Amino acid sequence: MILVTGGAGFIGSNFVLDWLAQSDEPVVNLDALTYAGNLANLATLAGDARHTFVKGDICDRALVDSLLATHRPRAIVHFAAESHVDRSIHGPGAFMKTNVDGTFTLLEAARAYWGGLQGDEKAAFRFHHVSTDEVYGSLKPSDPPFAETNPYEPNSPYSASKAASDHLVRAWHHTYGLPVVTTNCSNNYGPYHFPEKLIPLMIVNALAGKPLPVYGDGQQIRDWLYVKDHCSGIRAVLAGGRLGETYNIGGWNEQANIDIVKIVCALLDELRPDPAGPYSRLITYVTDRPGHDRRYAIDARKIERELGWRPAETFETGIRKTVQWYLDNADWVANVQSGAYKDWVSTNYQAR
Repeated sequence: MILVTGGAGFIGSNFVLDWLAQSDEPVVNLDALTYAGNLANLATLAGDARHTFVKGDICDRALVDSLLATHRPRAIVHFAAESHVDRSIHGPGAFMKTNVDGTFTLLEAARAYWGGLQGDEKAAFRFHHVSTDEVYGSLKPSDPPFAETNPYEPNSPYSASKAASDHLVRAWHHTYGLPVVTTNCSNNYGPYHFPEKLIPLMIVNALAGKPLPVYGDGQQIRDWLYVKDHCSGIRAVLAGGRLGETYNIGGWNEQANIDIVKIVCALLDELRPDPAGPYSRLITYVTDRPGHDRRYAIDARKIERELGWRPAETFETGIRKTVQWYLDNADWVANVQSGAYKDWVSTNYQAR
């Protein structure tokens, strides 16, 4: 079996669902169920003996030790993280606690557990750390995409906390021999994405007739990766990645934020037309966030060269699936738009 941290969040829950759709290998899922963790993401696994959910904090060393001793996983896949740049600007402390202290706690628990394994069990064990391309900083328009050898230049409290966690994972491998792999992904999108992030926010606001807030001039460029492609890339690295190595996972889809918003509007015009007119009428430019990185792009040739992985979705196919999923799952959207979510939207956008 495997232990997944943060498996009720956006990417983590997609990974758990995909894993159990393709394998009978059980999953123990540890998640603190903070604002972005949602058991409704895992509703289809209710009663499935292959999935054991544990509500708990990765900073709780006694709990992590107990889970490792009881379930004896062959791998830890570590998704658990605070991940929203805007939230990190408003409150960086939670990001340091979860992303830095939490990763440290997991590494120390994994080191103790791995140290007690013998023979084939010890040789097979893996600690897979899931990270982000934001640790590399910002690219100029003419710069080549981020490669695994790029220097770290994080520019937000979020990316700095993830960079710190990456360095911890690397150090635990080089100092203690812990068998680790790290993946750094580009911007994910797809089902179960909490609607504070760009694509789901645009979808839910458009359907509600609310303004579509676009930071600055909207020309910030990101590489967009469909979440199920990310999950398949993680499986490939977990299965065949070289120990101590980093693999960038990207979608080969660079898009400016304003173009993303216009694409979402056009799809909604087609799939759920608004009698009041095109959804693009709702686009509203707002004050940019502090230190907003201009461009990210991923060079994913290493994972293709070594492991034969490439994304299955183009942006055109992935974004259509995503918009349709939100249209088909209005109850899920309504449930996550709680009072806490509304408070956050007010905090982040009211002054802009």
